[in-house]
Amino acid sequence: MENHLKALRTRRGWTQARLGQALGVSRQAVNALETERHDPSLELAYRIAAEFDRPLEEIFPNPHR
Repeated sequence: MENHLKALRTRRGWTQARLGQALGVSRQAVNALETERHDPSLELAYRIAAEFDRPLEEIFPNPHR
């Protein structure tokens, strides 16, 4: 699933490990999300959106539009 997670994380100056800590997941999980090898659960996607105070669709664009 295409996402803008890496750009948001780097703008904040955070490492993957720091973001993982904030989200309650591992650094490896953050890496898998950023490289689009893994899609987040709906719950995790909402936690990511809340962490960055952005609408879900801004982080995870709808591929069906």
